[in-house]
Amino acid sequence: MAGVEIPTVGTPAGMRKINQRAVLDLLRRGGPATRPQVAKDTGLSKPTVSQALLALEAAGLARPTGQTSTGTGRSAVLYEADPTAGYVLGVDIGREHLRVAVSDLGRTLVARRDERNTARSGAALVTAVGKIAAAAVAEAGLSSGDIVVRVVGSPGVADPEKRCFRHAPNLPGWGRPGLIDDLEAALGPDLMVENDANLTAVGEWESGAARGASVFGCITIGTGVGMGLMVDGRVFRGATGAAGEIGYLPYGRTRAADEPATPPARGHLEEATAAQSVVQGARELGLGTAKSAREVFRLAREGDDLARRAVETEADRLAYTVASVAAVIDPELIVLGGGMGTAADLLLEPIDRALRAFTPLVPKVVQGELGEDAVLTGAISVGLRAAEGLVFDRRVGAA
Repeated sequence: MAGVEIPTVGTPAGMRKINQRAVLDLLRRGGPATRPQVAKDTGLSKPTVSQALLALEAAGLARPTGQTSTGTGRSAVLYEADPTAGYVLGVDIGREHLRVAVSDLGRTLVARRDERNTARSGAALVTAVGKIAAAAVAEAGLSSGDIVVRVVGSPGVADPEKRCFRHAPNLPGWGRPGLIDDLEAALGPDLMVENDANLTAVGEWESGAARGASVFGCITIGTGVGMGLMVDGRVFRGATGAAGEIGYLPYGRTRAADEPATPPARGHLEEATAAQSVVQGARELGLGTAKSAREVFRLAREGDDLARRAVETEADRLAYTVASVAAVIDPELIVLGGGMGTAADLLLEPIDRALRAFTPLVPKVVQGELGEDAVLTGAISVGLRAAEGLVFDRRVGAA
């Protein structure tokens, strides 16, 4: 993605840009303000603020939004950052779903589309993503050129050299070299790609269950299993971007002496804890009618004994997962997200009970607050951070 120009400090033009950025950032973070308020809060002189506001208004980055009385004398004009100066596209790609949202720079969603993912190849999925994204942009009454940044959340780890996603076995063809280039061709320039569990963690940290947490993990369990890890407000990715790929934790088996030493496409822990394992466990217990994890959880809430036993087994496996994570990163909080997060009312108590039997390292485990919107929320947040700088640089440079 294109970088943001850094103004040369010390030159008149550079100082003007720095002052304009300071005024715009204040309006974005603090909301509408008068010129005297901006001067007071930024420490800039009133003439400097006036010049900055005029330049920002001319560039379409700030606008008058009304007037306020100062108590005596004339009323003062209120200025706000113009949220229509640019837009961000967020995309959530899952094995079963495609979700797309368009947000203005004020975090207001102006379009939202949700569809089932029926694609069974990488090429078909790229085409489907391009179509639903274009439909969302059109629904918002925008053109592709109005979108400043596009952020895609996907299972797996983006490979910057092969331009594909590693470790995404649930999306056929997603590891094909050049696939990210195809996504960029379908969606447009300034594309950012990120692991979906990482974006879920960002969303929960900014506006969900992990607000204020310094070190936490967000475990997402649905068709697959993953974890986003944040430390002091930043996503921790590890050396190759694979931090949090906990589906590959060894679980429930040992390697036979004559077994080839080749890594599995689908991790052992993912096989043991993902949604389909809940269904399989329920059937092994004799609940032959179970067709989905959601149905098993519904039956458990209704008091079905076999379903309750299947839930207890899943809780034990999740407790093993949390215990493994806790021993390595010592989090203050674990957020349970993904489809499994919707069953937190059934899982949290037995997870806590099993944890205390497994380990003395027992972090607090809570249900995610954002549900199926978590990845999109994180994608929009990440996109807005990038878009704010890009819009300023492009608009001020062109003004």
